[in-house]
Amino acid sequence: MTTRTTAVWPHLLKRDQLAKDGGNPLSVAPMMDRTDRHFRYLMRQITRHTLLYTEMVTTAAILNGDRHKLLGFSEVEKPLALQIGGDDPREAAECARIAQDWGYDEINLNVGCPSSRVQNGNFGVCLMAEPERVARAVEAMQKVVDLPVTVKHRIGFDDRDRYEDLADFVHIVSEAGCQHFTVHARKAWLEGLSPKENRNVPPLRYHDVHRLKQAFPHLFIEINGGFKSLEQAQEQLNFVDAVMIGRAAYDNPYIFATADSKIYGEEGISLSRHAVVEAMLPYIEEWVAKGVKLNAITRHMLHMFTGQPGTKAWKRYLSENAHLPSANSEVVRTALAKVPQPSVFAQAQIEVA
Repeated sequence: MTTRTTAVWPHLLKRDQLAKDGGNPLSVAPMMDRTDRHFRYLMRQITRHTLLYTEMVTTAAILNGDRHKLLGFSEVEKPLALQIGGDDPREAAECARIAQDWGYDEINLNVGCPSSRVQNGNFGVCLMAEPERVARAVEAMQKVVDLPVTVKHRIGFDDRDRYEDLADFVHIVSEAGCQHFTVHARKAWLEGLSPKENRNVPPLRYHDVHRLKQAFPHLFIEINGGFKSLEQAQEQLNFVDAVMIGRAAYDNPYIFATADSKIYGEEGISLSRHAVVEAMLPYIEEWVAKGVKLNAITRHMLHMFTGQPGTKAWKRYLSENAHLPSANSEVVRTALAKVPQPSVFAQAQIEVA
């Protein structure tokens, strides 16, 4: 039985209403070469309710590429959002229609990535300089689907990083009908910093995002950038509607073990790390039988025991064996046997945390 209390989730009635429009208080950020279907399946063994995202997929790839490879997912991964990258409103609308047909729960437009690839394609954070174009894309998508259409963006880029610029961008795009903005609380430098450096070097400016929520109380404002724990997420929910966690979710996925209880108020017992791995074994057997290499799945599992005794042995065994041609789920079982089981008391502490 699932229960919710205002102690778990502040302003519950308001958030329940927003959830009907695609709002969710916690999400795992879209990450290139990270948030594929295998990682998402792993996350679903840890948290049932956290919103998950695909990797960013360009509109050109969706329209012209292998959609089964690019868009395929299993029902267990839901709720699931598709993030797209592109600057043509007509193409964005067609991709939104395709996303709805495929069964996605939300479509998100990337207006935050600063890589040279997106700069050459004039999308990602470049589009913050063209809020009217973003507004047209949002409007075009909303005309053809019933899905929530959301935008993920930075607080600014280069010298266009005043709070007033951010507020102007959100105002123009919201006038087109967008109700959900996910804001990475760092500016981006289009020249001089790599995508990795753009995730760490520009300082975090959480206050700008909090101020944005105060200025636009009717919008669903989600904050992203630098969060490493659920405790930090809970603190942010005092100021904004939702929190997105990125790299920490990949580097230590088990931080989400108590998300369903702490954030969503669901009663129940969290799976132990060992149980999560064991739950992955049938899935691994299914995909290896289809010809998928074991390390395509286990590369997402390397950090399951971050900070725990045995994590080095776990990583080493998988790294040395999962790439072999004959590797299957037995490799994972053997690696798991090298990790000490937690005591009953330790697991109980996790369940009530």
